[in-house]
Amino acid sequence: MQHAHGPSARPDDTEPVTIPTQRTAGCPFDPPAGLAELRDKGSLTRMAYPDGHVGWLATGYSAVRSILGDSRFSSRYELMHYPFPGGPEGPLPPAPVGDMTGMDAPEHTRFRRLLAGKFTVRRMRRLTERLEEITAERLDVMERRGPGTDLVEAFARPIPALMICELLGVPYADRERFQHHAHTLMAMDPTPEERYAAFVGLQEYMAELVAAKRSAPSDDLLGDLAQDSDLTDEELVGIGGFLLAAGLDTTANMIAHGTFALLGNPAQAAALRSEPDLAPQAVEELLRYLTVAHTTVKTALEDVELDGRTIAAGESVTLSLEAANRDPERFPDPDVLDLRRKAAGHLGFGHGIHQCLGQQLARVELTVALPALLRRFPTLRLDIPAGDVPLRTDMNIYGVHRLPVTWDEV
Repeated sequence: MQHAHGPSARPDDTEPVTIPTQRTAGCPFDPPAGLAELRDKGSLTRMAYPDGHVGWLATGYSAVRSILGDSRFSSRYELMHYPFPGGPEGPLPPAPVGDMTGMDAPEHTRFRRLLAGKFTVRRMRRLTERLEEITAERLDVMERRGPGTDLVEAFARPIPALMICELLGVPYADRERFQHHAHTLMAMDPTPEERYAAFVGLQEYMAELVAAKRSAPSDDLLGDLAQDSDLTDEELVGIGGFLLAAGLDTTANMIAHGTFALLGNPAQAAALRSEPDLAPQAVEELLRYLTVAHTTVKTALEDVELDGRTIAAGESVTLSLEAANRDPERFPDPDVLDLRRKAAGHLGFGHGIHQCLGQQLARVELTVALPALLRRFPTLRLDIPAGDVPLRTDMNIYGVHRLPVTWDEV
């Protein structure tokens, strides 16, 4: 419902809200309804954080995009207040070495410059052939096992895991050692002890790998960095762990949640199945519509005027990427999944200097995997009621924990 409130109707001393997290039952693809209600009243809302801080919640597309691209807002963890209940208490520690998400320029610039050349469109195209092989292999395994499987375990998780391992030069056989750690780091509710143990476990694994890359050159991203850059061992271990964790979880959830969304929209699924040229455009729309990386936080380094409000130095702003991607002022009929929509400009990969480094890899993975799955199993459908699919409402990356599917054997 639209509300015609001008700025004067919402002074800065309005009672602060807490971030809406409750998703509407039966609407697994929609952001929490409270976000849209707040966005209808104005793109910036006073927000009370669980630790007592009063900052802001940004829900409008233009405000969120503007803050993401503004160097007056910091990404440093130690300056931010955590927006969700049950999170860390007290100030957050600074970003671990190599964790680019929690850095500002110039530290961020140095790492980004080193890595940007490694994630080139050309390199991704070279990986496409390998990705098509991996996808076909996973589909073959599903077909041999027969109808009835968890799509997350059988298809959505292995493909990005194999690809990031291939890109970085990580032995896929070691995945048991790192997947659990990566999963723990992406969850919203681990204890500080669990989070620390997962971080240490991932670091120890990467340290062994970096030592091997230093002693024997290899033709992969970590091998390149080990031989050709001025990174210290600690920096290389940090970057390796950061890229590994980031590359595993987000795309796996886009594949699984994207499949779930398509199965609920049979006409859209049919179009993607029958029109190979539609895939790149369809992927952008799914990234907009689902926005699995749903929330981020920035902190003002100085007073900033935005949309008639003053965000004061030191105030944290929680950016709801999922609300921004459903802003009707930017995307008409935003709650409709329309694979023919021109969804360019969505914030599914963020925006600005922290825009997702692996976005080209993710695009390639989604563009290959989703149509291939729909073509191989034209009768693919859920094996349980849609309302029983377990959703990742407890994770920093949204999606499904499991997606039981079945199909008709030919």
